[in-house]
Amino acid sequence: MQDAALRLKNLAEQLTGAELPVRIRAWDGSEAGPPGAPTLVVRHRRALRRLLWKPGELGLARAWVAGDIDVDGDLYAALDLLAEYIWERGEDARSLTDNLRDPQVRAAARALFALAAPFLPPPVPREEMRRPGRLHRHTRGSDKKAISHHYDVGNDFYELVLGPSMVYSCAYWESPESTLADAQRDKLELIARKLDLKPGMRLLDVGCGWGSMAVHAAREHGVSVVGVTLSQEQAAYARKRIAQEGLTDRIEIRVQDYRDVRDGPYDAISSIGMAEHVGAEQYLEYAADLHALLKPGGRLLNHQIARRPQTDESAYAVDEFIDAYVFPDGELAPLGRTVDLLERAGFEVRDVESIREHYALTLRHWVANLEANWPEGVRLTSPGRARIWRLYMAASALAFERNRIGVNQVLAVRTPEGDGKSGMPLRAREWKP
Repeated sequence: MQDAALRLKNLAEQLTGAELPVRIRAWDGSEAGPPGAPTLVVRHRRALRRLLWKPGELGLARAWVAGDIDVDGDLYAALDLLAEYIWERGEDARSLTDNLRDPQVRAAARALFALAAPFLPPPVPREEMRRPGRLHRHTRGSDKKAISHHYDVGNDFYELVLGPSMVYSCAYWESPESTLADAQRDKLELIARKLDLKPGMRLLDVGCGWGSMAVHAAREHGVSVVGVTLSQEQAAYARKRIAQEGLTDRIEIRVQDYRDVRDGPYDAISSIGMAEHVGAEQYLEYAADLHALLKPGGRLLNHQIARRPQTDESAYAVDEFIDAYVFPDGELAPLGRTVDLLERAGFEVRDVESIREHYALTLRHWVANLEANWPEGVRLTSPGRARIWRLYMAASALAFERNRIGVNQVLAVRTPEGDGKSGMPLRAREWKP
């Protein structure tokens, strides 16, 4: 009798105490749940074993990466429904184990064990970054390893997802009908104008990626650029691109930790989508290092994702899926905390612009690029890696749309001590392209 889907639906509702909002299709071909809803496909009972051996988000992530579960239908709609069902009810899957004193929940758990048999631990997907511990985070060595895990997955794969601009951060959209390439160009130009780049100036691009900001600043504004990255693949790509543009006399790309840059002063610094990798404990050091590298009157443009503040900040925990599969050791901070630390390091914060909705649009374009070229994306990396990128980008788009996370451009100045002349215009936003 084909009834696995109905049993799974009933078990989920017993464990959570809420009606399942998606349909389920099980490995035996059975289906259950609301008609017309996005369908959660459980391809193998191994998915249940993953959840039992690792309850919570990491167990779900492993099942997704391994292909044991999938979504048939609108991925965004399914993620929205599941986020509300599991996480936004005030508890996550890990907390469900605390309810085992309830006889009904215990009975459901026993039934889940029986359905998952044989009860052997499934292998961990090879795409997961495994570390012996988390005691030595954000050392130069651990940061280099984390950056390599995320960025050294193949420049061809990133070209497929990001498009020809090769900009891996939030674009700046004139309208939803703009092209991704135009929106990324407008973002780079916005940053250049905020930094007031002029010919002959010296720019440090921290976390330079594939060289897009460096090329734009040198080509369009005549500045000299030093770009630093910890990714060997990014550096190789950026250097080739710079040579093709004929800009090798203006741009230097280094595989170097920002903490090891000692050849200041610079007229301006851009840090675009890099500060999320720094870590809470090191952030003041990061801000102080950049402050020291700027000349008096120099500007910093810090483009950074932010999370919503929590009532109890000590309870903040890094997302398990993101930490294991996407950005190892990445940490998000509330905007207020970032501004506070920049000011404590000596900066005068002059402008903060939220571009949260812009990132949702950007991510949806990246997802569309990957989905339109799915076989090639799988070939360039692996089925698991392609599934990771599709899930994390789609989920992140929803998070930006629902104001669970945001992204901000913070413009700060190393205002000279004594005279207080920041060099900023009296009227703000004169830099808008």
